[in-house]
Amino acid sequence: MTPRREGCWKRGGAIRTPGSEEMSAVYDRHIDTDVTVQLSDCDRQDAQAVFDVLDHVYRLEDMTSPGPRAATAPAPTVWMATFDTAEGRREETGPVQLTGMVGALLTGGYRAVDEVEKTLAATFEIQSLQSVSGDQETEARLLLASR
Repeated sequence: MTPRREGCWKRGGAIRTPGSEEMSAVYDRHIDTDVTVQLSDCDRQDAQAVFDVLDHVYRLEDMTSPGPRAATAPAPTVWMATFDTAEGRREETGPVQLTGMVGALLTGGYRAVDEVEKTLAATFEIQSLQSVSGDQETEARLLLASR
């Protein structure tokens, strides 16, 4: 018989709290589908243009908004957003003009990063600079330019 504690149960030697399996499933799903996109070496308009393309295809999870800047504040060097590749509108976008090259760092699950990279390649010229693979996540560094 498995020892019981209030609000917990023991299975396979590990103590689990109610709902932990459901939370784990949600967490695991987002590891596989969420991609964090960091853009650097670009201005606000270029960052917004890249994020708009991704927002038409995937669901935006979280974003450091490239909104208007105060006149006295320094320009941010990195814009960041997280997209869920499992959900979204899946709208196609046309060509997008950038004022210069945009550095992009994609981090997430293997399939999700690959999917975001393909979406960006359909809209922009991309140059792959580096890919670093881990146990469950990968990281891709790209340069984006107008077609």
